[in-house]
Amino acid sequence: MKKKYNIKSIIGTAALTLFLAGCSDILEEQPRSIYEPGFFRTERGVQGGLTSMYAHLRYIYGQGYYYNATQTGTDEATWGQSADQNFKVMDMSGQGELNSASSRSDVLWGAAFSNINTASGIIENAAAVGGIPESLISEARFFRAFDYFELVQTFGGVPLDLGGGELKFNTKPVRTSVRNTVPEVYTKAIFPDLLKAVNDLPANPRVIGGVSKNVARLYLAKAYLTYAWWLENPNNIPTYPATPRTDPDGKNAQYYFQQAYAVATAAIDNPGPYGLQATYYDVNVATNDRNKETMLYADHTETSQFYNASSLTSSNGAAPENFAGWFMTWNYTELRSGTTPTWTSSVNSVQREAVQALGRPWIRMAPTIGAITNTFADKTNDSRYDGTFTTVYRGNWNKAGVNNAVLYNANGLPVSPGGAILTFLNEEPTTPITYPNGAGRSNIGAGELPGRSDFVISPMGISRIVYPGLWKLGPYRTDNGTGLGQPNAASTRPFYIAKFSEFYFIAAEAAVKGAATQPGKSARDLINVIRARAGKWRWDNNGNMAKVADNSAAMIAATPATIDINYILAERSREYFGEGYRWFDLVRTQKWNELASSYQIAGVAKGDHKAVTVNRTIQPFHYLRPIPLGQLDAMQMTPDEKAKFQNPNYQ
Repeated sequence: MKKKYNIKSIIGTAALTLFLAGCSDILEEQPRSIYEPGFFRTERGVQGGLTSMYAHLRYIYGQGYYYNATQTGTDEATWGQSADQNFKVMDMSGQGELNSASSRSDVLWGAAFSNINTASGIIENAAAVGGIPESLISEARFFRAFDYFELVQTFGGVPLDLGGGELKFNTKPVRTSVRNTVPEVYTKAIFPDLLKAVNDLPANPRVIGGVSKNVARLYLAKAYLTYAWWLENPNNIPTYPATPRTDPDGKNAQYYFQQAYAVATAAIDNPGPYGLQATYYDVNVATNDRNKETMLYADHTETSQFYNASSLTSSNGAAPENFAGWFMTWNYTELRSGTTPTWTSSVNSVQREAVQALGRPWIRMAPTIGAITNTFADKTNDSRYDGTFTTVYRGNWNKAGVNNAVLYNANGLPVSPGGAILTFLNEEPTTPITYPNGAGRSNIGAGELPGRSDFVISPMGISRIVYPGLWKLGPYRTDNGTGLGQPNAASTRPFYIAKFSEFYFIAAEAAVKGAATQPGKSARDLINVIRARAGKWRWDNNGNMAKVADNSAAMIAATPATIDINYILAERSREYFGEGYRWFDLVRTQKWNELASSYQIAGVAKGDHKAVTVNRTIQPFHYLRPIPLGQLDAMQMTPDEKAKFQNPNYQ
């Protein structure tokens, strides 16, 4: 979005948490460790505070280590060959202990509370500024509710009092804290702020990417849905701080499921400037970024290093950069092809390039085989597999100064620039793949099929070192020219946080949980809107060519007559794979252990294509993340008080 005031958020060490004085921002490079109430009683203060709220999204979304915390350990993703303990502990598969020092949900804790305090400063003081409309103040209300909602899903009950009283702006360092219960966070903070925001925000955002009435509706509907599940507690998952699973206003889970349905369908009926894209490809293709389906995002730009808040040519892998897309990108640059039919010498045929299908490889995360074979079982009618993964790696050696008109690839056959060097097959082939022992001629352990010039790997041969890349999060630049561009820089694309399509999923999930439905908006009706769109193709990534096809009828016909929560979760994974939704989806519905307690994948060595089953240990207490160690260490409280502040069973 456009930025009127020059604000960069500084959210770094764990010391910048609850006890901070004011928000930690720099306004026009003027450091402020304390924001007094008077600052937010000026138009400049209100505008600057609001700008910092949009900026704070970049310290959470696109931050690769937090992204890992939302994906690794689910049925979508596990750790990759180059993973360190940041990733292995999140996998829950015996590679390390998830605790207060190792959990990467600390990223959320550190960024959210300082922003909550900024929001409270605006809410309390902006009315003193003449001419500030309530809609601006409700932007602050939205962000305060947004952060609290993310926190309560992750940690359970969290403090509403940051030192100045519940939901009050705090200007003095405070080194003690008390956590509120989950119902208190929802009913005192999240619901009131979002209801006010829905009422006062305009239908059209005031700036590109700004919050609006329907953005607030989306989070209100999600909060109602999540709280309803929390009240129902079907699998007896513990909560903390310990409290009865009752609503302070006497409402039951069914009431909140109904509210979630009502709010979501109201948004569908009154979309404002939002709506579904014609094809799934159009939602995620980088040339169509910031489209009408994308409602909220952590924004970046390639036109200004200052407003991008990070380098446009290099990266250090830290917030506020958008580097999440690196982590499920394997090292395709190791692929080699021969300069002669007999391979007397070879060159790297796929160079690192700043294009959506490639980008910077880090190999920290990998998709599970089940995600490829089960979640995306239909790769013919459903466009979402093709619109999610890079499955064909094409030669671009000519952009790196290698002048060979052709190179020689699998079976000694020639390949021209743009031709397929490696293909991840959609299905297991009827003819067995001839895999090498070790790296082989491809240098990555890929196999060969008779008559094909591309090396191949089948779905059951996916490993922790070689796997389909995550196309939808790949980089995009308009300044590459005829070369490879800036593939080592962080992505200058926005990182999507909320999409209009989720209204359909929220309403469908609420309907499955018993919400009374409107004509034409049953759970099956709503899911079929999404599935019908998924059946429409205009481009084939795998074939790198236009593809006009409408498989909507087949997609609708394949939808079960009666759908359940597991089916909705599978559809959500097909729609939002790798976008940071999955851990929250599995925790909300209490399906994490059921759906992700084991997975299949091959090992870390080139040429290893033997899938093994890996078991995870997901216990009930894991449904809450630990309070970060840095927070506990910074508080001046007794060991017993700190132990009670921490979620149970964590160290």
